[in-house]
Amino acid sequence: SVCPLPLLPPNIDLFATVELKARTVWLGCPEKCEEKYPKNAIKNQKYNIFTFIPGVLYEQFKFFLNLYFLIVSCSQFVPALKIGYLYTYWAPLLMCKKNLINLHQISFTEYGTKKMLKSNCSGYCRWSCLIMLFNQRIPSDMVFLRTSEKTGSCFIRTDQLDGETDWKLKVAVSCTQRLPALGDLFSINAYVYAQKPQLDIHSFEGTFTRVSNVNKYISIPLFLALQENTLWASTVVASGTVIGVVIYTGKETRSVMNTSNPKNKVGLLDLELNQLTKALFLALVALSVVMVTLQGFVGPWYRNLFRFLLLFSYIIPISLRVNLDMGKAAYGWMIMKDDNIPGTVVRTSTIPEELGRLVYLLTDKTGTLTQNEMIFKRLHLGTVSYGTDTMDEIQSHIINSYSQSSAPKVRKSVSSRIHEAVKAIALCHNVTPVYESRAGVSGETEYAEVDQDFSDENRAYQASSPDEVALVQWTESVGLTLVNRDLTSMQLKTPGGHILTYYILQIFPFTSESKRMGIIVRDESSGEITFYMKGADVAMSTIVQYNDWLEEECGNMAREGLRTLVVAKKSLTEEQYQDFESRYNQAKLSIHDRNLKVAAVVESLEREMELLCLTGVEDQLQADVRPTLEMLRNAGIKIWMLTGDKLETATCIAKSSHLVSRTQDIHIFRPVTTRGEAHLELNAFRRKHDCALVISGDSLEVCLKYYEHEFVELACQCPAVVCCRCSPTQKAHIVKLLHLCFPLHRYATIYTMFPVFSLVLDQDVKPEMALLYPELYKDLTKLLMVALTIRTWHWLMVVAEFLSLGCYVASLAFLNEYFDVAFITTVTFLWKVSAITVVSCLPLYILKYLKRKFSPPSYSKLTS
Repeated sequence: SVCPLPLLPPNIDLFATVELKARTVWLGCPEKCEEKYPKNAIKNQKYNIFTFIPGVLYEQFKFFLNLYFLIVSCSQFVPALKIGYLYTYWAPLLMCKKNLINLHQISFTEYGTKKMLKSNCSGYCRWSCLIMLFNQRIPSDMVFLRTSEKTGSCFIRTDQLDGETDWKLKVAVSCTQRLPALGDLFSINAYVYAQKPQLDIHSFEGTFTRVSNVNKYISIPLFLALQENTLWASTVVASGTVIGVVIYTGKETRSVMNTSNPKNKVGLLDLELNQLTKALFLALVALSVVMVTLQGFVGPWYRNLFRFLLLFSYIIPISLRVNLDMGKAAYGWMIMKDDNIPGTVVRTSTIPEELGRLVYLLTDKTGTLTQNEMIFKRLHLGTVSYGTDTMDEIQSHIINSYSQSSAPKVRKSVSSRIHEAVKAIALCHNVTPVYESRAGVSGETEYAEVDQDFSDENRAYQASSPDEVALVQWTESVGLTLVNRDLTSMQLKTPGGHILTYYILQIFPFTSESKRMGIIVRDESSGEITFYMKGADVAMSTIVQYNDWLEEECGNMAREGLRTLVVAKKSLTEEQYQDFESRYNQAKLSIHDRNLKVAAVVESLEREMELLCLTGVEDQLQADVRPTLEMLRNAGIKIWMLTGDKLETATCIAKSSHLVSRTQDIHIFRPVTTRGEAHLELNAFRRKHDCALVISGDSLEVCLKYYEHEFVELACQCPAVVCCRCSPTQKAHIVKLLHLCFPLHRYATIYTMFPVFSLVLDQDVKPEMALLYPELYKDLTKLLMVALTIRTWHWLMVVAEFLSLGCYVASLAFLNEYFDVAFITTVTFLWKVSAITVVSCLPLYILKYLKRKFSPPSYSKLTS
C-alpha cells in the first residue's frame, strides 16, 4: 500500500522573525516535538502578486533617463505644454523598457511536502519524520538511517549543491542499519539531536539516541566524517534506496541558506548612459534658462522655461537607449547562433557588454584548466624512484612478495619496502568497488537480492576524489586489487588470487584544513593493527620521522607538474589502540567543540610515523587550453589562477598552459609571516615590472591582513597572478577584493532607429582577423563615435537606410499638416539641410581623419 507521510509540524508565521535553534526530533512521536518548524516549501520567486508591478516600475524608472522621459511624456497631457502627438512620446518610452512583463521571474518551486513510502506501511502512518527516497532528489536535510545496500552506504550526487561532479559516499547510522528487518525501524524509540541550522555544508554536530525498554540511553554520535550520516537537500541518491529522518526543512536547509537573494543585473553601459543623461540634462536646463533670460522673464516665464526644456529635449537622445537595447538583443542572438560555440544560451541582455569589458578572469586549476582525470606517474621510496617505464619492476616485486608460503618478513629491502608502500596505497583511501547488476538497473525491487557480476571487467571504482581512484587503479595494475569494501572491512586480491581481509577500525577523512586522511585497519590473518596516513607534504612533513629526501623530491615532482602525496604508517599494539578508541569515542560524543576535540585526539596518534613513499599523479590539461589562454592574454585580459596545489606544481601548470608567456618573468613571493617581512617583500615586488606573480596562501593571508590595499594595487598591475595553497575561504576573499576595487526627437526615433541599429553589422576587422590577432580587441573597445566609424557596409545596413528613407517619405502623406511640402521641394531647403549637415559632421570627420593619420589603430596595418 502507499501511504503519505507528513514531514514536521506546521510552519510558523512567515512574517515573524525566527531565531534558529537546535532541535530534538523524535522518531514516531510528533507530539514530543515542542518546536514548530517551517514547512518544506521553497519560494525562489523575485516578485509576488503585490510587488510585481511596483517592483518592475521601480527598477525601470530608477534610471534618470527613463524617469526624465516619463515626466516629459506625462507633460503632454497638459494642454498648455503639449507640442506633439502623445504616441510620439510614449511609444519610444515603452520601447526602452526592458523585461516589463518578466513573468518567468514569478516562479514557485515547492519540494514535495508529502512523500510516498513505497512499502507496506498501513501500520506505520503515524510516523511523522521518516522519509524514503529511491533514486530521487532529496527534498530536505535528513539524517541517514537505513539503506537497501548491504554495505550500509550509498552514493549521492551533489552537483546542484557544491558544483562537484564526483559522487559522495554516505553511510547510514550503524544502530538503525543493523536492525534485522525494515519494520524494526518503526518500532524503536529514538531521537536525533541536531545543532541549529548552519551555512556550512561540510560540518554537522548531533547525536542519535535510542531509548531501550529499561530506560537506558544508548548515545551514538553523528560525526560528519568520511562516513557522513547526513543527506542535504538538493542532492540526488545515486545508488540504492535510503530512509532518513528529516531535521531541517524549507528555508532552514543548507541549500537554501547558502542561496543569495536574486538581484537585477545592470550593465556598466547603462550606468554610464545614465550619468551622461544627467550631464546633458544640466546643459539643457542651463540653455533653457539662458533663453528665458534673453526674453527678459516677461509673461509666464516659468511656462516658457518648461517649453524650452521640451523643445531642447533633442539634446538627450532617447533613440540611443532604444538602439542600445536592440543592439544587445541582436548581439545576444548572434552569440546563440555562433557555430563555434554551439549550445550557448544568453540569459541576460548584458552578456555582450560584460564579455566586452572583461579585465580579470579568475580560474581554478583542477577540473578547469585540467581534465580532473588523474594518471599515476611516479613512486619514490627515498633511495629509488619508479616511473611509467619501470612499473613492471614493481609488479614483479609484488608477485614475488605474495608467492612465498608465509607472509613476507619485515626487513629493509627494496622488495619489502615496495610491498609495504603498495599495500598502504591499496588500503588508505575511501574508494568503493562497484559492480553492475546483471538484471539491469539495481533497485527496481527494493531490498531484493540482485545477481551481480564480480569479475574484474565489470568492476568500477567510486570515490569522492579522482586522485583516490587513480591510486587504487594503479595498485590493481601492479597486482594488488581492491575487490570489495563495506562499513567494517575491505578485501584485497593478490596476484595469485588469494583474498586478504582487513577490518576497518577507524577512518579519518580528508579536509581542506588538515590536508590529510588516515585509516586504522586490522589484518584478519595476523591480527596486526596498523595506522596508515597520506596527505600533502606540508601536512605530513611534521608527522613522519626525520628524513633528508622528502622535501627535495616533492619539489622535483612538483616542477614536473605532478600532484604529490606522502604515505606513512604506524604499527599499534592492542593496548595503544584501545586507549585511543576510548578517548576518540568520548570526543565524538561531545556536543560543543566536537571537531576540535576529535582533532586533538587524532593528532596524539600522528607522531613519529614511518615514511613509506611519495606518489606523483598527473592531471592532464584540457584540450585547447593553451591557445585559449594565450588568446585571452594577448587580448589584454589578466588571468588569475587560484589553486590549492603546492607552489612548484602551480608554477609548472601556469607555464605549460601558457597562462604565463614563455618570455615573461615570474616573481615568486617569498614566504612571509610578519608585517615587517611582508613590507620588505612588497617593496621588492614593487620594483619589478611586467612580471607574473606567484604567491602562497599563507603569505597572501599576511599581506591581506596588513597591506590589503597595497597588495591588491600591485597584483592588479601584473599580467597574470598564481595563488597556490589557497583555501576556499581565501579564494572567496580574493574575488570580493577585486570586485570592490573595480565597480532625439520623437519623430527622429523611427527615422534613425533602423540605420543606427544596423551599425551592429559594421566590422572594422573581420572575426577571423580578430581571433588571429587578439591584441586588436583593445583597439576595438575604444571606438566611441559609432555613427562615424562605418568602414564596411552590410547589405542589411543599406536596406535599413532605404527603409528609414521610406518611412520619412510615407510620413509626408499621413502627416501632411505638419510638413510644408512646397518648401521641402525648393532649393532653399536643400542647401540649408546640406549646410547644417556639413557643419554638424565635417568637424568630426576632420578629427577622425587626423586621428587615423597620426595615430592609426593596430588593425589598419592588417586591413591595408
